[in-house]
Amino acid sequence: MFVRESVMLGSRQLTFETGRLAKQAHGSVLVTYGDTVVLVTAVCTDERPGLDFFPLTCEFVEKTYAAGRIPGGFFKREGRQREEEILTCRIIDRPLRPLFPEGFKKDTQIIATVLSSDRQNRADVLALTGASAALHISDIPWDGPIVGIRVGRKNGEFVANPTVEESDKCDIDLVVAVSREAIIMVEGGAAEATEADIIDALMFAHRSAQPVIDLIERMRAAIGKPKREFVAAKLDSGIAASVARECDAELSKASRILNKKARYDAYSVIKKKLAESLKASLGEDKYKENEGLIKNEFEERKAHVVRTMVLEERIRIDARDTRTIRPIATEAGILPRVHGSALFQRGETQAIVTTTLGTTADEQKIDSLLGETWKRFYLHYNFPPFSTGETKPMRGPGRREIGHGALAERALARVMPAADKFPYTIRIVSETLESNGSSSMAAVCGGCLSLMDAGVPLKAPVAGIAMGLIKEGDKYAILSDILGDEDHLGDMDFKVCGTTRGITAIQMDIKIQGLSREIMEQALDQAREGRIHILNKMLETLPTSRAELSQWAPRITTVKVKPDQIRLIIGPGGKTIKGIVDQTGVAIDVQDDGTVNVASSDSDAVKKALDIIKGLTAEPEVGVVYKGTVKRIADFGAFVEILPNIDGLVHISELAHFRVERVEDVCKEGDEMEVKVLSVDRDGKIRLSRKELLPLPEGMEAVQRAPRPEGGGGGGRPPRSGGRDGGPRRDGDRRR
Repeated sequence: MFVRESVMLGSRQLTFETGRLAKQAHGSVLVTYGDTVVLVTAVCTDERPGLDFFPLTCEFVEKTYAAGRIPGGFFKREGRQREEEILTCRIIDRPLRPLFPEGFKKDTQIIATVLSSDRQNRADVLALTGASAALHISDIPWDGPIVGIRVGRKNGEFVANPTVEESDKCDIDLVVAVSREAIIMVEGGAAEATEADIIDALMFAHRSAQPVIDLIERMRAAIGKPKREFVAAKLDSGIAASVARECDAELSKASRILNKKARYDAYSVIKKKLAESLKASLGEDKYKENEGLIKNEFEERKAHVVRTMVLEERIRIDARDTRTIRPIATEAGILPRVHGSALFQRGETQAIVTTTLGTTADEQKIDSLLGETWKRFYLHYNFPPFSTGETKPMRGPGRREIGHGALAERALARVMPAADKFPYTIRIVSETLESNGSSSMAAVCGGCLSLMDAGVPLKAPVAGIAMGLIKEGDKYAILSDILGDEDHLGDMDFKVCGTTRGITAIQMDIKIQGLSREIMEQALDQAREGRIHILNKMLETLPTSRAELSQWAPRITTVKVKPDQIRLIIGPGGKTIKGIVDQTGVAIDVQDDGTVNVASSDSDAVKKALDIIKGLTAEPEVGVVYKGTVKRIADFGAFVEILPNIDGLVHISELAHFRVERVEDVCKEGDEMEVKVLSVDRDGKIRLSRKELLPLPEGMEAVQRAPRPEGGGGGGRPPRSGGRDGGPRRDGDRRR
C-alpha cells in the first residue's frame, strides 16, 4: 500500500513516503525535506545461537551523486565511511537501541542512504526520524516512535532544523531525539550557553517534534504491520531466588572495594562460587541449560545491589557521595619535544594529551555532500586496550573513539583563537592510558591544558564532566563524575563541557523513558558545580596560556600585501615562491586576500624570506633613496630599476648639476646608481633624481627646484668642470 504524508517542521515541509521503494525490507520510508531525500530501511532476521548481546547495526551512507558529484580517487566509487557518516550512525543508534525489548538478540540492521542533497538541509536528523518511522510501521518489536530534530538559536530565537547557512550564525546547535513523553538523547555544542538556555532549547525541540510523532503514529495506524510476538527467556523464579541468596551479601561487600581491579577480582570469585553451588544443587545438565540466564541474573543482582546502595544509603561504589569529584592530578609540559603536552588524571582515569602546531598546509580537507571545507583544528581520541587491562587487536579507531574525539573537539572548538590572530593549524591527540569512566572528559581537560602549554591563546579554559543517574520510581540520585560501572548500571550518561561562563558541548544518552525538566535542571546545575571544581584544579597547574611557543613549534609571521601583488610572490608557474622556499627552507602560504604566512622554527630563515617578499612587493615612496640598476638608456634620460620589476626615469636634467649632453657620459646599462624618488604619478610613472644626492659644486648657489613638465629640458647651466665641480661623482662625494 502506497502512502505519502507531510507535516510542517520549522519553515519547511517534511514528507514521509512508503510502499513504493525497497518493499522487501521489513520497514522502509523515504524522507524528503527541501530537496534532501533519505531512504531508510529496517530489517530484522533470526537470532544467532549463543549471542549474549543485541546485534543492532546502524549505517548511514552518503552517495556523492546525491549532490551531483563524482567520487575522487582511482576507483570512482564510494569507499569506507567518512567520520561525519560514522558520527551520524551513532546519532541513529544511541536513541533507538534502548527502545528494543530487553533480551532481544535478533540481527537487526538500519540503513539510511542519502539519495539527494540540496546542501542546505542536513540529512542526519532526517535519517534518525526515518529510522524511527521505518521501525514503527514494520513488524519488528520496538517501543517508539521518536523524532530527531536539530535546534539552533539565531539572534536569540530558537529555530527548528536550521539550514547549513543558518547554523553558521547560531550560538546553540543541538541534535535532539524526542519521544512523546520526554527527551531521550542530546548531542551538540554552544557558545558558552547557560544551563537555562540549554533547557529551553530542549523543551523547544520537544514541542516542535510532536506533530511529526503524530504523523508517524497515523502511518502506523494506516499501514503498520502487526508486531512479531517476542517474549524474553526468563530464569526459573526458584533459581533466580537462589542466585539472590547466594550473591547479594557478597556483592554488597565487593561493590565497596575502591580499587577497580580488586573489585572486579572479587566479582569473579563470587561468580565462580555461584556456579559451583548451582551445579551442585541443580546438576550439570540443568545448570548448562540455564547457564546464560544465570549469568544474566548475576549481572542483574550486581546492578540491583549497587543501585540500592546509592538510592538508600547515598553511597557509591568508591565510597563517594553523589556530588564529590574523584581526586584530580595534572601536569603540563611533560614531553620534551612536542609543542604542548599535559597529563590529566581523575581517579583511575588517566590521559596524556598533546598539541601540535602546523601551518595551513596541515589543514584537513573535508569532502562532503555539503561541499569542500577545511579544518584548522581537530582532535583525535585513542583508547588502547591496555587502558582497561585487556588485550585486543589494534585496527584503527572504532566508532566509539571517533565519537568521543568529536565530542572533545566540539567542546574546545568554541574557545579557539581566530585564524587572523593565531594562524596555526592545531591538532590534539588524547591517549587514554587508564580508564574507569569519563575518558572522553579527560581528553577535554587534558586537551585544554596541552593547548595552554603550547601557548595557544584560548578565549577561556574548558573542562568536562560526566554525570549519571539512578532512578527507581520516584527515588533518584544524580551522580557527578561517574565510574565505568555507574555508566553501565545507571540510567543516564550525561556529559557536559564548558567554561566558567557556560556550556560549549553536551551529550546525553538516557536508558529509561525520559527525564523531567526538574531532573535535567538539577543535573545541569550539579554538572556546573563539578565543572568549575575541575577547572580550578587545572588552573592550579597552569593559570594561563604560556606567553611563548615551544622552541620546536614553527613560528608563523603574517604580512599583508595588495591582492594584485600576489602574482609577484607566486611568479610564473610558481617559480618565484618555490625559489624563496628552496633558498630559505620556510613554508609560505599566500591567501586570496593578500595575507602571506611565513612559517619556520628558524627565526633567521623567516626574516630572510620576509625580506625577499617585502622586496618583491615594496612600492616606491616619494623622498626615499633607492640603490637601483640602469636598465635602459634613452636620449632624454635613464630608466633605473629601483625595486623588482619597478623602474623610473632619471631625466637627463636630473643626472648631474652640470648640463649633460649625452646620457652615456654619466652612466651606461648595468651601472648601479643611487636615486631619490621625486614623484609617483597616478598612472604609475616614477620620476627619479641622481642630482639630488650629489654635493653642490663649489661656488654654486642653491636654488629652489622648480617643477618641470615630464620630458622637459634642463634647468640652469652650472660651469662644466669635472670632479667636485660637477663631473661624474666619486664614492667619496656622497652628501652626508
